Amino acid sequence: MNNIDKNNKSFEDIKHIDENGVEFWYARELQLVLNYTEWRKFENVINKAKESCKNSDITISEHFVDIDKLSKRANNAKVIIKDYKLTRYACYLIAQNGDSRKKVIALAQTYFAVQTRRQEISEKEYSMLTEDEKRFYQRNLTRKGNYSLN
Repeated sequence: MNNIDKNNKSFEDIKHIDENGVEFWYARELQLVLNYTEWRKFENVINKAKESCKNSDITISEHFVDIDKLSKRANNAKVIIKDYKLTRYACYLIAQNGDSRKKVIALAQTYFAVQTRRQEISEKEYSMLTEDEKRFYQRNLTRKGNYSLN
């Protein structure tokens, strides 16, 4: 997921930071990274992700914020298009609900699994590792991350 799209942009490359230091992603940019060519098909995935969010008793509007954007057409006409500001959790849900037959979706799912595992290991567990084990752990995470990037 981390460098697969027509523009060679990765998930982290399309991350934005708001004025309060909170990270977010635009759905239309994520659509391109996940190789969805049609907005309507990608919006179906977003709707499935929203349903997953709702079924987990998590407030949808905190993770999927509706926004309108101005878009230029080929003839320089300007139109308003629908978009979303997404949290990392929303992006995760989108990856989980995407078409897993697409290689980029499978890689995105792996990316989030690796990130989750990275968070799971506590500072205490990490500090109890020997220096060799720490190097091995970091090397393994890097290898997995690089694999998911490619």
